[in-house]
Amino acid sequence: MAREKLLAGHAVKRLRRRSGLTQAAMAEALGVSASYLNLIERNQRALPAGLLVQLAERFDFDPRALTAGEPGGGAEAIRRRLGDPMFADLEVDRAEVEEWLAAAPGGAEAFARAFDRVGGVGPVAAAADDTGGTVRREIERWRNHFPDLDAAAEGLSDELRLVAADLYGALVERLRVKHGLAIRVLPVEVMPDLLRRLDLHARQLQLSERLDASSRTFALAVQLAQLEARAEIEALARGAGFADRAAERLFRRHLAGYFAAALMMPYARFLRAGEATGYDLDILQRRFGAGYEQVAHRLTTLQRVGARGLPFFMIRIDRAGQSSKRYAGASQSVLVEAEGRCPLWRLHHAFDRPGATVTQLVEMEDATRWFTLARTVAAQGGSIGAGASAVTAEFAIGLGVAAAQAVTLTAARGVDVAGAATPIGTGCRTCYRAECPQRSAAPAGRALLVNERERGVSAWGFAGD
Repeated sequence: MAREKLLAGHAVKRLRRRSGLTQAAMAEALGVSASYLNLIERNQRALPAGLLVQLAERFDFDPRALTAGEPGGGAEAIRRRLGDPMFADLEVDRAEVEEWLAAAPGGAEAFARAFDRVGGVGPVAAAADDTGGTVRREIERWRNHFPDLDAAAEGLSDELRLVAADLYGALVERLRVKHGLAIRVLPVEVMPDLLRRLDLHARQLQLSERLDASSRTFALAVQLAQLEARAEIEALARGAGFADRAAERLFRRHLAGYFAAALMMPYARFLRAGEATGYDLDILQRRFGAGYEQVAHRLTTLQRVGARGLPFFMIRIDRAGQSSKRYAGASQSVLVEAEGRCPLWRLHHAFDRPGATVTQLVEMEDATRWFTLARTVAAQGGSIGAGASAVTAEFAIGLGVAAAQAVTLTAARGVDVAGAATPIGTGCRTCYRAECPQRSAAPAGRALLVNERERGVSAWGFAGD
């Protein structure tokens, strides 16, 4: 943490209030001035590592609380909620939102929860009450980094390397010797609708022949996670406190997959390889025997204290633009958080160039800049339909990192990350760029302007602030 600027004012203020202390009293206990503590709480000063240690020791403070995110998801998420038509006449600008978050973080969080619960039409509310959205919020609360699972997987990986150089063979042997499970790869006609099945009666883990080599290894690693990381997964699932049983099961599945990926790509070795190769996904795939999507997902998890990787985000969409995976990780990118997507973002272009990597430098309305990569992957389930009408299911995987941090990437060689970038938004209903030729609708809460004598670049003119 000492390497990063850690702004934790909201968490410190909540801790102080829970402890029933004034700023002066807490400052005295920590050996700092009240004015300095005030600056920390207002996010005008970073929280030093030494002070963080004191907070943990004196006030039983869990440093993981700092990863819980800003109230309501931060200023951008609050602004998207305020884009709902019911607030159109208020014209709340970004500065007011930031002042609100600094002065009354609890009130901002309460507003966000209430808005999401009543089903506001804003993009955040769309996923507020569904099972997937509930699980995703828990994953993002941890920034998709689960230290206990990583440590357990890394230890097991080292143990398995002593058994065999081939991870798949070592996993087969581990499941056979320690758990009495045999592995069978079955033809499609035997398992037409399944990719993996645990047959406890026959003591077999059955895999479909549809699975490629990396997916078979992953399937064995998932099974081992369910057997040997059960305690860690159980603790995390209990701590999430899901009221919905389906959400809890979905979260457990994510954690088992996380362990499996960490077993295939152990943290320290994977981070060293990433930094040494400029996070070259093709090399990382071959070095760790993993698939492109598996490597992309693993890149979003590299947030170990004292050994952090680049803060990548990842999103997976289909041709219709529907997202089935979204991990913001430590990037906190609005490109992942938003429900909508901009057609000017070349994530969608990847479908026109199957297997090729499409890169782009983009700039959001708030001037944040991202370097993004996109590539298609085929679904392991095979084709949909039969004969001439058969269609292979495919997705586009989008990865991104803050432009200023992209200079070390192999994929960014020759790109001026400080140069011209494509201006994009998070979908027309939440984007306020006026002269966009790609615009399909006016922003939510803005009156549509129609002028019979003029026609602008965009057919959807709208009232300004």
